[in-house]
Amino acid sequence: MSWTRRAARAAGAGVLLTAAAVQGFTRYVTRGSRQTLEEAIKWQGDHYDISFFFRLQKQEYTVKGYQDYILHVVLCKNPKESDKYVILTHGHTDNRYGMLKYMKIYLDLGYNCIIYDLRGHGLNKRDWCSYGLRESRDLVRLIDDTYRRYGKDIYLGLHGESLGSATTITALRYRPDVRFAIADCGFADLETVLTDIARSLHLGRTTVWMTWLGIRVRHRVSIFKIRPIRGLRTNKVPVMFIHGADDTYISPRHSRRMYRAVTAYKELHLIPGATHAASVLKAPEDYRRYVSGFLKKVEKLEKAERMQKEKE
Repeated sequence: MSWTRRAARAAGAGVLLTAAAVQGFTRYVTRGSRQTLEEAIKWQGDHYDISFFFRLQKQEYTVKGYQDYILHVVLCKNPKESDKYVILTHGHTDNRYGMLKYMKIYLDLGYNCIIYDLRGHGLNKRDWCSYGLRESRDLVRLIDDTYRRYGKDIYLGLHGESLGSATTITALRYRPDVRFAIADCGFADLETVLTDIARSLHLGRTTVWMTWLGIRVRHRVSIFKIRPIRGLRTNKVPVMFIHGADDTYISPRHSRRMYRAVTAYKELHLIPGATHAASVLKAPEDYRRYVSGFLKKVEKLEKAERMQKEKE
């Protein structure tokens, strides 16, 4: 076999391997291997006490999200009568039960907890992940539904993890009527995350660009425009960022960048030794203290603002 033919075959094999890598990476990014409800609740139960959840009074229902996409939702009622509510938004490949690890904190603080499956997850119809673009609009619809369902005068906040954090932060761009947002291990922009993941998988930046092209052609969305940080400078909602200091999946520098961008009241807490989405498990008491302190500060600021308006 001539050198030219061997070179051509080698080049052809390289193209095929690159195409396979790009296809696999694109599927990993937009679809992933998603947990069933049974798998998710088993994982939670294996890692901490979720017995409280089974004692709660619950109400399951559906909500029409963006473009009438159907979202499966569960209200977990606080044992004590309360007009406080929090919507908990899970991460990519997880589902509603992934947020149980935060729920006990809010129940103890007097909140009713709303958990739901992000589009393409849990009981929802299969769909690709747009990393907060459509998911944030779904969340805004859920916020509107929550006010219609439970009253326009309720006290409502948001808490998101990973993709749920990006969804929560992106939703603030639409000026939802909420009192606070807590963003755990979220990302400031998707391009940086994908570049870091590709590098950890020993894939070149070309793979990221080819993934961009594939998503652009198939879904008409540019991953380089998925930037939750974009709307934070005009945001008026108090935000607390929490991030594992040892997170290698989404670097804590994303939360630092978003913290700097916020002009409203803000807090940033990095949890030593915590990896991705593990801060509340690594340091549960610190996590509880940070959330409780933040919510008390927000209420104090609201009270001071009301008193100032009354004086005027």
